[in-house]
Order: sequence, then structure tokens, then C-alpha cells
Amino acid sequence: MSSAPAQVRNISDTALWAAHFRAEESRRPDALFRDPYAEKLGAQRGGEMARTLPQGLSHAWAWVARTYLFDQILQKEIAEGADFIVNCAAGLDARPYRMQLPATLQWIEADLPDMLAYKKELLASDKPTCQLERISVNLADINERRRFLADIANRGKRGVVLTEGLLIYLATEEVAQFAEDLSGIASLQSWILDMHSPRLLAMMQRRTGKALEKVGAPFKFGPAEGPDFFRPHGWTPAQVEGLLHTAARFKRPPLLLRLIARISDVRNWKVNRPWAGVCLLQKNSTAKDARGKTS
Repeated sequence: MSSAPAQVRNISDTALWAAHFRAEESRRPDALFRDPYAEKLGAQRGGEMARTLPQGLSHAWAWVARTYLFDQILQKEIAEGADFIVNCAAGLDARPYRMQLPATLQWIEADLPDMLAYKKELLASDKPTCQLERISVNLADINERRRFLADIANRGKRGVVLTEGLLIYLATEEVAQFAEDLSGIASLQSWILDMHSPRLLAMMQRRTGKALEKVGAPFKFGPAEGPDFFRPHGWTPAQVEGLLHTAARFKRPPLLLRLIARISDVRNWKVNRPWAGVCLLQKNSTAKDARGKTS
């Protein structure tokens, strides 16, 4: 987050990349969301950084659709009674500030210390619309992650986990363990995540992924099972929305892609096609909490 030339140095820098696209969408008169904090959080630097990556400024429609879907699904979960949110690898997400949320809603941001310190400094003069708490944790460290989850287990009765832009950087076995750790916390009932098909993952690895791999942030996760990957690990898919399907509704992608969206089923998971989407998972009724009790 320094004043050095804007190049990706590590996985945390991809948060600046995301801020750039949120800022760009926010400038549109027909914006699907408004994020007045994206510029403050480093959108300009994120755009400069993206220009150093192959196709780094391409597919803005996918970033926008992802943000929009997370917003929509999250709002629905809150309306139905969710009382606390756990944003894992929160990065530069500004939802606790830009969204109108219940004042009593508890929102926990979990990320590395440097990321949270950077964010806290830049937003020091701004007030969140809910009860926001930031907790420093290395989610890649299993023991540290489990301590964190145990500490927040009783913060509410119906929790929602967010992992926006996180899972693609984890190996399959790491995602499985992460899912099981989350399912072991009885109060965490829903999980909103984004994921990619094996076909799209391979395409991304050949393009932008090569540059990110050099800084230790390779693209990894794209299971052939799709959202069903999570069933054996404590979670059942409840809603699956394709990014192209969503973006095409609002005429965000180029014309050719909009035509493809019109004639093809791009809403649902397609293992043999380039597909990315956002999923809402619900806790399996047979999942056990950390004390071995069925939730």
C-alpha cells in the first residue's frame, strides 16, 4: 500500500484491483451499486496496478456482477434475520459503510494486520452503519483460524460468512478444510462465496494468473463438482447465480457476450464451459458444531 510503482506484490494487493472496478461502476449514472469509499481506499492505484497485468482491465462486468450479487444475496439474508456477518479476507470491502444496514447488526472483518491497519487509517473519519469490528487473523493458518472462529461463535444466532474473491487462491484441500471449520460453528448458518469452473480457471491461469503466480498468488480452486463440492463438507447450495447471466441483464458485457448469454444457459454451473458465479450455501442439517452437537 506504499507509494512505490503500482505493481502487484502480494495477494493483498488484489483488493486495490477490486476497488478500482467498484469506483468505475459507481461513476455510471445507472450504477448497480454506489461505493463512495472506493476512491479513498485506493481505486486509482488499483487501476494503475491492473494495467501491469495481462487483461488486468478486462472483464470489468464480472467484477461488477460479483459485487452486485453479493450485495443482493446479503441484503436478503439480513432481511430474513441474519444478525451477524463474518467477512473473511475482507480486504477493502466497504459494505459496512456504503450499505444501509441495521444499526444492531454485528459485522466482523477478518484479515491480515497490515490490511486492517491501512483500512482503519483511511476510514478513520467515516462511520459504519452497523456494529463493525476488525479482527487481525491469518486465515491460512489453521490453528489461528480455528481460534478466531471459536472466539466469534457466540456473537449472534444466525451468522453469514462472506468470502468474496478468496477461495480461488486456495488449494482444493484447503477449501474443504475451511468449509468444515466454518460448518463446525453452529451460529454460522449461511455462506456467500464466488467460484469458477475448471474451464474458466484454466483460462485465467494462462492469462492474468501467470503474473499473479509470480508474486505468490496463483489461481487454484475450480472444482469439477461445482457448488456441490461443498455438500460433503457441511454445506448445501441454496442459490447459484452466473456472473455473465447477471451482467448481461444490465448490458454490462460486450455485445458478443450478451448474445451468448441470451442463447445459452449461463446462469447455472457448467463444468465444461467458462463459468463463474456467486453461490449462497446453507448449513447442512447434519453438520456438527465444534462441540460435536448436530446443528
